[in-house]
Amino acid sequence: MTLHPDMIGIDVSKAHLDIFDAQSRHAERITNSAEAVRALAGRLANRESAFVIFEATGHYDSHLRKLFDAAGIAYARVNPSRARDFARAAGFLAKTDEVDAKMLAAMGHALAPMPSAPADIARESLGELHKRRDQLVAIRACERTRLSDKQGVRHSLQTHIAWLDAEIARIDILIATAIRASQAMAEDLRLMRSAPGVGPVTATTLIALMPELGTLTPKTAAALAGLAPFNADSGQFRGVRRINGGRRRVRKALYMAAVSAARHPRFSTFYKAMRERGKPAKLAFVALARKLIVMLNAILRDRVAYHAAP
Repeated sequence: MTLHPDMIGIDVSKAHLDIFDAQSRHAERITNSAEAVRALAGRLANRESAFVIFEATGHYDSHLRKLFDAAGIAYARVNPSRARDFARAAGFLAKTDEVDAKMLAAMGHALAPMPSAPADIARESLGELHKRRDQLVAIRACERTRLSDKQGVRHSLQTHIAWLDAEIARIDILIATAIRASQAMAEDLRLMRSAPGVGPVTATTLIALMPELGTLTPKTAAALAGLAPFNADSGQFRGVRRINGGRRRVRKALYMAAVSAARHPRFSTFYKAMRERGKPAKLAFVALARKLIVMLNAILRDRVAYHAAP
């Protein structure tokens, strides 16, 4: 495959970065440190048409994003599952860090992904707090389950649960403080909280994990939230349409919001109509969650709260 001369693939790991430069066809490895990435950014900043592609790897690619943003280097941060699908389709059967870097450069040439938006440090910090809160809530749920059948260590469990309660409350305060410190996030929170069923956890989840909301088409918003039904048809066969992909944590938050919104006059009629047509409750809640994300996208797009909408 002929690669674009200015396409650069980078395979990211915790300790190092493997780089394949299509212009020179040169492969190299550098440490995944701020110093090494700063030097790389300095070299690439002199090539105005350079375009870098790498997989989204959580905090492991943070040096790349922050320093490339500062240097004005265009890059695409792609979904790892999409990269693996491309690797199989393009015949990259071996899997090494160097091969992955070359595969990513080929993917950039073949698919021409759009450049990623610059990192929003405030939202990323909020996302880290949100993730930590989810972890603590999950641990607390496990400890509460153990409390019912572990009488011999009951005091230890109660002590740990009390600590988890306090730590979750502390994280909640940090989250609220982070949102208040940003006028944009505070306004987004106010607008989304005006919608039926949307509580502070759902609104915070969307602010942290779906920053594109308000700039999307209705179908794209539903797809990103993992609430868009996809066809499963082939020839004469017509399969059941199912939701697939998207951001799981966002979908979970919207589902819980839909359960609450189903009691609101705006949505109760829709929910009851689906149930009367024989639809399962879970399917009706998913459909309601899809209506919610479309409505929230419109609210943020138009900057008009739900109660103020015509």
